[in-house]
Amino acid sequence: MGFEARSDLATECGCENEREGIRVSTADAGGCKLVRVQIKSEDAARRIGKPCGRYVTLECGHVHDLCEQELAQVRRVLAVELREMAERMTGKRMGSGFSVLVAGLGNAEITPDAVGPETVRRLSVTRHLREYDTALFSTVGLCEIAAIAPGVLGQTGLETVELVRGAVSSAKPDLVVAVDALAARSTERLAATVQLSDTGIQPGSGIGNGRRALNRETVGVPVMALGVPTVVESSTLVYDALTKFGIDEQREELQQLFEGGKGFFVAPKEIDLLIPSVGILLSSAIEKAFTVS
Repeated sequence: MGFEARSDLATECGCENEREGIRVSTADAGGCKLVRVQIKSEDAARRIGKPCGRYVTLECGHVHDLCEQELAQVRRVLAVELREMAERMTGKRMGSGFSVLVAGLGNAEITPDAVGPETVRRLSVTRHLREYDTALFSTVGLCEIAAIAPGVLGQTGLETVELVRGAVSSAKPDLVVAVDALAARSTERLAATVQLSDTGIQPGSGIGNGRRALNRETVGVPVMALGVPTVVESSTLVYDALTKFGIDEQREELQQLFEGGKGFFVAPKEIDLLIPSVGILLSSAIEKAFTVS
């Protein structure tokens, strides 16, 4: 077998072009490139290692480098995509009767893994306000937004799906939006690409430490996955460098080298600056998507 580069992005797993069982379309919006992928058959899903469903990839440029105007444009585009996918998944129009639970997955103490907790930390939740000001929800079309940052198994002793399922039982949302850090194949995509999908999410899968999946079957309501890549597997960097020089990766000694690098992940040196910027973008886009004024 040849080397397989690990990536959570559908566009890096054989979905960049239309092929049997896979539908792909591209568009430009607000200075961003949108790639919409629909994996339509189980055969195609097995071939590329992604569940059947819809994936939207937004290529916006490095978030930390965007000016205020550019950031506002990206936020608007992402909010539109979030709202459209949420309505499609739930069969329910956005408005004051809509409720969402945002689950910020990952370990807040490990910076590249802190996209979910950072997003939740910056999110303005509203569910607790309805009992005090019901008219506000109806007037501005404000949805109920609740949030949870469940941490990771090593911190809590509980599977993420158990904690999210408990929150779902209490809040009774129409939809769960699971926010997580992703792994990419290309360093150019780190903190520069956003992916959302209607397939749910398997926490930790990007770094080969997959836990139980969060999806409609495990938590009881539809689960949308929203993520930004923050790491690249080190063996992928070596593989790409060697193939640029025409070196055959099938040789046994190179295969051993690649396999030996699968436990290491590389993040940008400015990751401490990137994570807050990503958290601001995702939280503000979620707020905009679930407010109809």
